[in-house]
Amino acid sequence: MVHKDVFDNGVRVVTEKMSSVRSVSIGVWVNVGSRDEEPGEEGFSHFIEHMVFKGTRRRSAEAISREIDGMGGELNAFTSRECTTFYAKMLDESLEQGIDLLADIFHHSLFDAKELTKEKRVILEEIRMVEDDPEDYLHDLHTKKVFRRHPLGRPILGEVATITALRRAQLLSYRSRYYRPTEVVIAVAGNFSHGRLLKRLSSAFGGEWGEPTPSVNRIPPVIEAGVYVRAKQLEQAHLCVGMKGVSHMDKDRYGVYALNAILGGGVSSRLFQEIREKRGLAYAIYSSPQCFTDSGLFIVYAGARAEMAPRVLGVVLTEVKRLKESPVGRAELERAKNQLKGNLMLGLESTSSRMSHAAKDEMHFGRAISVKETMADIDKVSVDQLWRLSQDLFDERYLSVTALGPLKKGALEGVFQ
Repeated sequence: MVHKDVFDNGVRVVTEKMSSVRSVSIGVWVNVGSRDEEPGEEGFSHFIEHMVFKGTRRRSAEAISREIDGMGGELNAFTSRECTTFYAKMLDESLEQGIDLLADIFHHSLFDAKELTKEKRVILEEIRMVEDDPEDYLHDLHTKKVFRRHPLGRPILGEVATITALRRAQLLSYRSRYYRPTEVVIAVAGNFSHGRLLKRLSSAFGGEWGEPTPSVNRIPPVIEAGVYVRAKQLEQAHLCVGMKGVSHMDKDRYGVYALNAILGGGVSSRLFQEIREKRGLAYAIYSSPQCFTDSGLFIVYAGARAEMAPRVLGVVLTEVKRLKESPVGRAELERAKNQLKGNLMLGLESTSSRMSHAAKDEMHFGRAISVKETMADIDKVSVDQLWRLSQDLFDERYLSVTALGPLKKGALEGVFQ
């Protein structure tokens, strides 16, 4: 059972006790990501994520690393398009020390100018690393093309020019603008005493901090269709097919998850069986819903030899069209539902997964979504619902294709004839 508490300053705390384990996972989730950056601020959210590990008034960067290793724990962070998360996992006996460490880097990081200069070089290398990873780079290219005039299209890592020009004062200003108690959710899952935990968290995060500025204001994007090919000398051609999706909170989200399981979300999915198992056209082939607070995408990814790319794309479009023309069978739907339920239940065995679930439920819905409620929502998914979703999401007016690799201009155009 998930408990919710709210500190006087607005910080929300969601906790789930798991008495059968010896570990605790804790995450500090901030409601700001790359989509909230203004032009010229591309990459600021991610840069802050890096800088919090570079030393505080009490701990050097090396001391932070040694302390978490000395606890036998984990300390890390990630940035998405809509949130920045700092998290730790440790043995239950080290929880108070872990909270102290997490609070210290969150509140008291120095953002030292010399460390900032050094971290610029690190992040520029990270950007280059993504550009050397065709799959990651393709997803960035596709998102940029689909959300061309919207902040969701900006790369999370930022642009080379923006990172190079970044100044310490800009980063601190950005941080004070968004890192406010009302935009923070602290999630904890594992073995702990609830009373002692709240007392320690209140001491660490319950005071007055941050500026009383307005809440994050987000504008829904408009999806731009079209075909875009980026020529690059690679061993394979990489394809990303994009269609409409739904938001995290959409009433049809479980229908979309089931549709994804059927199309390309597993080894029994239509795309995996048709493209890899039956035809041997590709090794990597999958579909995935990408959900945001106010919108979403439904994407298909495949990697294949350049000469096979048109055939792979043709099969993808054929399978998408088949979902629009013929209702899904009941047996196939039941298999998809069981897949969703199984994935859910397996995730419950991990404190990290349960911590993440609790945080996301609070951020998206403002309340905990129980396993029983989720199972019931999955059970409600019907053949008629999938039929309706197929007509809506797979509308050709919103179809986008991005390709990366040794492809000539116009190589994919014949597929659409």
